[in-house]
Amino acid sequence: MQSSIWRPHINIWIQGARPRTLPAAVAPVIVATVLAGKEWKPLQALLALIVSLALQIAVNYSNDYSDGIRGTDDDRVGPVRLVASGLASAQSVKRAAQISFLIACIAGLVLASLSAWWVILVGIASVLAAWGYTGGHAPYGYRGFGELSVFTFFGVVATVGTFYVQTLEITLAAFAASIPMGALSCALLAINNIRDLPGDQTVGKKTLAVKLGDQKARKFFVGLLITAYIFPIFTGHTLALLTLATAPAAYAIAREVLAGAKGEDLIPLLGRTGQLQLHFGLTFALALSF
Repeated sequence: MQSSIWRPHINIWIQGARPRTLPAAVAPVIVATVLAGKEWKPLQALLALIVSLALQIAVNYSNDYSDGIRGTDDDRVGPVRLVASGLASAQSVKRAAQISFLIACIAGLVLASLSAWWVILVGIASVLAAWGYTGGHAPYGYRGFGELSVFTFFGVVATVGTFYVQTLEITLAAFAASIPMGALSCALLAINNIRDLPGDQTVGKKTLAVKLGDQKARKFFVGLLITAYIFPIFTGHTLALLTLATAPAAYAIAREVLAGAKGEDLIPLLGRTGQLQLHFGLTFALALSF
């Protein structure tokens, strides 16, 4: 009886964490760990995964909180918004974000102790970027810089950082591997912003999609998908071309986006983009393992 009472409450918080975005946190860690080869370290890899997942969840909760108190989530399609929908208080959502940040920081401190203490500076920058996306007095997500931040922190930093804490090296191959990871993470945000474009225009939230306009934003999304398939070969692994096996799924998503899917029709495409990133990452990792 008691478990049935708690189940709906737990489900609400799971939805608020936006599970469809979590492949953006998992894929870079998997790719970087396999790229590390014989130098991979299980503990460091696990800690990097915890940091990445905790930061992604923290971003989702902090966005829910910040957008909710600003009122920019009041009339929007897509995943449940805890604050805007009244399912949870603003303070409880903020606390969930803070707990997620704390978990990321603790795991990050252990990682730094096992690798290099300057990793702490990268962690601080990551936390500030995560909070500053929609939080604070001048959120950069409201000025069209969200994609740049996602590419940097959920692409380059997540991939190269995971590689570094295991190998204590930064290589061109690791950087090349980070490009498709960043591009696909950006694609998740880009399709999300295309879906929210009408509402964001109304509330004055100037995302990159708003600045580009609907058609250019859709082409930008497709460009991100294409970018993901260009850079794997620059890792120096010929088998990285195996990532092309996921291209039909990318093509199907791109075709629907270019055809003008809007509003609720973009919700399943967001989920499929997340799945694409995970499948791409697993295929990429498999290719790098040989």
